[in-house]
Amino acid sequence: MKKKKILTIITLILFIIVFILAYLLFQKYILKINFENSVLPFASKNEKNIFKVNKIVLFSNCDAKNKTASSTNFTIENLYQYTDIAIFIDSPTQEKTLENTLKSVSIKNINFSTPPSLGEPKLYFKGLSSFAKSDLVEENLIKDSLDFTITSEDETNLDTPVLYNNLANPLTISYVNTNVKSDYTITDTSVPITYDGSLLKRCNVSLEDIKCNFSFDIYITNNLDQEFKTTVLIDIPLETDEKSIYNGSIQLEKDANFLFYRYK
Repeated sequence: MKKKKILTIITLILFIIVFILAYLLFQKYILKINFENSVLPFASKNEKNIFKVNKIVLFSNCDAKNKTASSTNFTIENLYQYTDIAIFIDSPTQEKTLENTLKSVSIKNINFSTPPSLGEPKLYFKGLSSFAKSDLVEENLIKDSLDFTITSEDETNLDTPVLYNNLANPLTISYVNTNVKSDYTITDTSVPITYDGSLLKRCNVSLEDIKCNFSFDIYITNNLDQEFKTTVLIDIPLETDEKSIYNGSIQLEKDANFLFYRYK
C-alpha cells in the first residue's frame, strides 16, 4: 500500500513536470511566431535600399550684432555661432521611378542630446543662396517640424523649403547658437573687429562651452506612397586637425551612410 502511494506521488510529480515543460515550449513557440510576424514584414519591406543620406556639407562660423562703438571700446550684442548644413539624399538607382522619387519630405523629432553650455541652440531652414552666410531670418525658425514642398518644375525658389522630386538639390538647414555672449565689451580696439570665428576668441569663449551634437528624423514618402525614415546625427564642427573656428571659419564635406528604412 505504501509503495503504491509513493508511485502515485511520483507519477503526479512527473505529470506536473511534463505539463510545465510543455507549457514553456508552447510559450516559446508563441513568442517565435509573434517575433516572425513582426520582423518578417519589416524585413521584406527593406530588402533593398531606396534612399540614403550619402553626403553632408557643414560650414561653421560666427557673427554678432554691433551695439555701441567708441575709440576705446566696442560692445557686442548677441554673439552667435552658426553652422549651415547641406544634407544630400541619394538613391542607389540612377533611373528615376515612382519608387525613388519624392512625394513629401519633413524633418521631425529634433533632439539636442548634448547642448552647448553657453547660448541658446536652435534650428532654422537655410535658403540655398544664403548658405555659408550669417543671415538670421527668424521666420525660418524650425519650432517642432519642417515640411518641404516637392517640385518637378525646372525653375523654383530654393530660398524657400523646396526639394526637387528627383533628389537634385540638398536639404539645407542652419544650426544657430544665439546669445553666446551679450553686451560684451572689447576694450582692445587697436586690432580691427572681424566678424567670423575669431570673434569667439576675442570674447573669451571656450570651444568646450559651445560644443553641441544633436539629431533629427527625416521622413520621406515616395510616389508609391511608401513611407521611409532615418535619423541624422550632427556633431557641430569647431576644430579640425588643421585649424579651429578661432582661425575664421570651418568647412567640412563628410561622407555619410544614413539609410532610410521603410516602415509603411
